[in-house]
Amino acid sequence: MISALNRLVDLVEEHLGGELDVSGSARALGTTEYHLRRMFSSLAGMPLSEYLRRRRMTVAAADVVRGEDDLLTIAVRHGYGSTEAFGRAFRAVHGAGPGDVRRDGGPLRTQPRLRFRLSVEGSIPMDTRIVDRPAFRLVGHAARVPLVHEGGNPHIQRHIAALPAEAHTRLKALSDTSPGGLLQVSDDLEPDSAEGSELTYLHGVAVSDGKSVPDDLDAIEVEAGRWAVFRTAGAHPRALQDTWAATATEWFPSNPWRLRPGPSIVAILEHSDDFGTATCELWLPVEPA
Repeated sequence: MISALNRLVDLVEEHLGGELDVSGSARALGTTEYHLRRMFSSLAGMPLSEYLRRRRMTVAAADVVRGEDDLLTIAVRHGYGSTEAFGRAFRAVHGAGPGDVRRDGGPLRTQPRLRFRLSVEGSIPMDTRIVDRPAFRLVGHAARVPLVHEGGNPHIQRHIAALPAEAHTRLKALSDTSPGGLLQVSDDLEPDSAEGSELTYLHGVAVSDGKSVPDDLDAIEVEAGRWAVFRTAGAHPRALQDTWAATATEWFPSNPWRLRPGPSIVAILEHSDDFGTATCELWLPVEPA
């Protein structure tokens, strides 16, 4: 996986002036666009699209400062059809328009070329098992919320707090398959996993495929497939988030599996009264790499 990501970085440099076929590149690298984007975002700390934009504007800034070509020529060279579109992208990265930078020599914000290296330190214990599951359904109460990488997500917290106590009891009674109990489900997440991007959050339970459920509940159909299940314990949600991050930095680069499209599921097995500590299972849909 690390070599695939570094080759992707090389391809970005080769396509700074045109379109990068991420799907075709992923196939050539022996993986999928979904997994490649998810791993890039997790390890680089930014979506691939944002890295590409920053690199384009870093290289374009040198052309702007040199002043040898007009701005339209520079815009077209770097993949933009107009000076207006180029100017918006340039300002978003550098904080100033190309005309101002040409006159003043700055400000400029450089995006260095990335290079990925694998360093597996074993700092996060990875208590993992691979599970084959037939198709099942996730049912409960869903909402669209922004993605928050660290700390509690206040949008999710408000969604859960708005549910009456009887809603939780009702859901627990419906659960009849694993993962058991009340679940925290994230679905429809963009492969780049950018902070603030929207996802579907469902507070619900897993039920057998075909089981009749009330019409007023939201449902997510889950295809049959394999899951990597990571057990976590400790301060909540920190221990869970650390393990989630370690799947990208340690587990996937070291194991012959890759992410496949599907919901991510958190099952809380036990917790303290104040939810300050918890033991959880993180279920991620996987397939052989």
